[in-house]
Amino acid sequence: MARPRKFDEEQAVDAAMEAFWTTGYEATSTQDLCEATGLGRSSIYNTFKSKRDLFDRALARYMEFKNAELIALMESDLPVREKFRTQLQSVIDEEFGRGRDGRGCLVVNTAVEAATREQGLKEDLARDYRVRLSVIRAAIESGQRDGDIARDKDALALAHFVIATVAGLRVSARVTSERSTLESIADAALAAL
Repeated sequence: MARPRKFDEEQAVDAAMEAFWTTGYEATSTQDLCEATGLGRSSIYNTFKSKRDLFDRALARYMEFKNAELIALMESDLPVREKFRTQLQSVIDEEFGRGRDGRGCLVVNTAVEAATREQGLKEDLARDYRVRLSVIRAAIESGQRDGDIARDKDALALAHFVIATVAGLRVSARVTSERSTLESIADAALAAL
């Protein structure tokens, strides 16, 4: 008979998410995961089967959290341009905020680090992209109906553009120490809407 678990599995996933977010999938060792979660190797492997399984769960948790934030913003009563200004400003604030930790976004980091080598990750990231694309496209189409965004613009292309801008801001924050650089990128993106 198996012994009952004496730890909260969801807390372990959250702790692993923090570890992966800090150093990336490949650079996070099993020992790093043991230290982050407070679990022994056997508990990690008995519960999560593999480092990859634990990473998949941690990434899914991160996506769920970030997409809930995005959905709440896009379904808010703000005018659509303000929704996108808020979204872009939030990215800039995260990247240049107090206590800037340099971690960026776990989704963007994973796309850059491992998606080309890991088919399962590529599929997970594509699924996440489709969720964000749908939410952002719906907000753009609503803005077109309200007259806040020109009706002759392609809502799908603009939604792709917003996602690319957010990812681009995240990557650009890694190579510039100038907040004003990211703010000018956000201003240009908003003008394109």
